[in-house]
Amino acid sequence: MKLAFACLVFGLALLPAVATPFFVNFVMTQTLILGLAAATIVFLAKYGGMISLAQLLMVGIAGFMYGNAALDGGARGLNLGWHPWAAAGFAILVTTLVAFVLGAIASRSTGIYFLMLTLVYGVIGYFVFAQIVEISGPGGITSIQRPELLGPPVLLYYAGLLLSVAAYAGFRALGRTAFGLALQGVRDDPVRMASLGFNVPLHRALAFALAGFVAGLAGLLNVWWNGQIDPASISIGPTLILLIIAVIGGISSLKGAWLGAFVYVLVLTYLRDLPLVDRIGLTEARFNTVIGVIVLMIMVLSPEGLTGIVHKIRKQFGETRP
Repeated sequence: MKLAFACLVFGLALLPAVATPFFVNFVMTQTLILGLAAATIVFLAKYGGMISLAQLLMVGIAGFMYGNAALDGGARGLNLGWHPWAAAGFAILVTTLVAFVLGAIASRSTGIYFLMLTLVYGVIGYFVFAQIVEISGPGGITSIQRPELLGPPVLLYYAGLLLSVAAYAGFRALGRTAFGLALQGVRDDPVRMASLGFNVPLHRALAFALAGFVAGLAGLLNVWWNGQIDPASISIGPTLILLIIAVIGGISSLKGAWLGAFVYVLVLTYLRDLPLVDRIGLTEARFNTVIGVIVLMIMVLSPEGLTGIVHKIRKQFGETRP
């Protein structure tokens, strides 16, 4: 498994040498960004038993805070004019603190109540940035430049790859630490863990803050890649799409986050280019219908998403091999 992961990372590192700039800088960079954000949903679900719909809000908070801090003389925002890396640090700090506070508020709820509460977070966040013109307004913040160190688009791809590998390895390593094992105990039986002396709400709040930190990193990559951010990008539609990406790959598998993102971006990018696709009514306007059908097919074949299908194939191949 470790060898396969190393080979995959090595292949992705060599991808810009063999693939077209469009595929690397658009398809794969977007895949890495969405996968990094979706991985926070998988982390909370896998290790904490918490299905969160607030992760895209964390992505948005990081983007908005960076835009407000880094721009100078822009049409909207605070225009603080800070150094790009200072603005990035500020954005991550604010995102992590907000995630901890929101996680602490939601830490005593579970199941559908936790899900709905995080959905409320997303709705409130949308209206905050849409209605407070001092920090955004409905038009959002535009003309955002990334740091000079990440000037060439391919460097942003490598930054996404590096952060994705770090997040994947970090989440897996965390699951084997004392905190990770306690968090899994809270997931399985919070009452028993509380009776053993563990602070259940604190563990959940810290896990939510960690997920917010990683989502903030994805938010920085996203705003550097897009060059702008607006409240519509963190509305209910995109929020549900991020959850769908996690479900497509497999909500119980970290690597499924990037696999689901890759499938989503492929369909989004190349659907219109399929031969005769317009003859059967699959236009770009019906993209959500296509995604819905794909999710339905995957769930019928395997409730564990694409990673579950891969595991079944590998298991079947191993059983039939002489």
